[in-house]
Amino acid sequence: MSSPQTMEQWQALRDSLSIEGRAFINGKYQTAQSGEFFDCISPIDGTVLCNVASCDKSDADLAVANARSTFESGVWSQLPPAKRKRAVIRFAGLLEENADELALLEALDMGKPISDSHTIDVPASANALRWSGEAIDKLYDEIAPTDPTEIGMVTREPVGVVAAIVPWNFPLMMACWKLGPALASGNSVVLKPSEKSPLTAIRVAQLAIEAGIPAGVLNVLPGFGHTVGEALALHMDVDTIVFTGSTKIAKQLMIYAGQSNMKRVWLEAGGKSPNIVFADAPDLDAAAESAAAAIAFNQGEVCIAGSRLLVESSIKDTFVKKVAEALKTWRPGHPLDPQTNVGALVDQHQLKTVLDYIDNGKKAGAT
Repeated sequence: MSSPQTMEQWQALRDSLSIEGRAFINGKYQTAQSGEFFDCISPIDGTVLCNVASCDKSDADLAVANARSTFESGVWSQLPPAKRKRAVIRFAGLLEENADELALLEALDMGKPISDSHTIDVPASANALRWSGEAIDKLYDEIAPTDPTEIGMVTREPVGVVAAIVPWNFPLMMACWKLGPALASGNSVVLKPSEKSPLTAIRVAQLAIEAGIPAGVLNVLPGFGHTVGEALALHMDVDTIVFTGSTKIAKQLMIYAGQSNMKRVWLEAGGKSPNIVFADAPDLDAAAESAAAAIAFNQGEVCIAGSRLLVESSIKDTFVKKVAEALKTWRPGHPLDPQTNVGALVDQHQLKTVLDYIDNGKKAGAT
C-alpha cells in the first residue's frame, strides 16, 4: 500500500490511528504506578491526542529492576552477536515498514512537516539502528602486545542498564541514536522521551518486541524531567546515562551521577552555531540558501541551528538581501500538508520564547 500523498489522505490516516500513551515496561504497556497522566496536546490545533502516563520514581524503580533482571539473565546481553544483529536490523526494518504511522505521530506530536518526518526523520532513525546492527559483528576485540609468557585481552562488554533521556525536537531520531549502540552492545535500556513529544518512543517499544528483542531489554517511561528523569539519573542501579538536550540539564545530570553511583554520563548539550560567509565565497546564492535552511529547517528547533550569521562587511547588504529572498521559500503551513516546509512550534512555551526573541529584536532596532 502506497503512502498518503495529500493532506486529506494524511488526515484520513490520522482519523484511523489508535494512539498509545502508556509506559512500556518488561514488554507490556501499562499505566503509571500512581495512575497519573498528562494530556498530549498537538501543536497543530491544540487537540488532545491521548493521555500519557506520567511516570515517577516508582516507575523508574520498576523499569530499572526489570532491565537489570533481563540483563543479568543473559537473554540479550549474552545472545550470540549474529542473533543480536538480526534483531536490531529487523527493528530498523520495522521502522521503515511502519513509516507512515511513525511519521504521522511525529508530525501530530511535535508539529514538524509530514514531508520531513516521512522522508528525513523515519529513514534516518532506521539507518541509525541498522548501522549499529551491522557493526555488531564487525567491531573486534583486541589482544594487547605483552610478554610471550602472558596474554592480555581487551574486550568490549555491555555496561548493563542504560538510561537514555532524549529531547523533543527530533524525538524518534534522537532515541534511535541512543538505542542503536546501546542495544547492539547487549545492554538493557530505559528510554525517557520528552514530555513534549513522547509518542513515537512509546510506539517503537512494541516494534522492538516484534523484531525479536526480548521483553525487558527496552523500556519506555514517559514523564517529566524533574520526576522520572531525575529518578533515573539518581538511580543506584543505572550504569550509564546518555542524554541530548540543554546545557543546563546536562550539567545537572553530571551532578546527579556524582550524587549517586558515579554512573558514566554521555552528554550532547545544545549549542547554536554561526554561519560564516566571506566575500570570496564562490556561490553567494548557494550560501544564502544554506543560511536560510540552517535557521528555518524544523521550524528552527534544531540544536545546531544557524541562528547567527557572520558576514564579511563588503558583502553584507547584498548577502542579507539574498538570505531574505531565500527565506521566502520557507513558508509556514499545516504540518500534514506535504507542501509545507515550516510546521508548528512544539508548544505554547516555545511559541512564547520565539515571540519574545522577535520582540527583543524589534526593540533593539531590527527590521
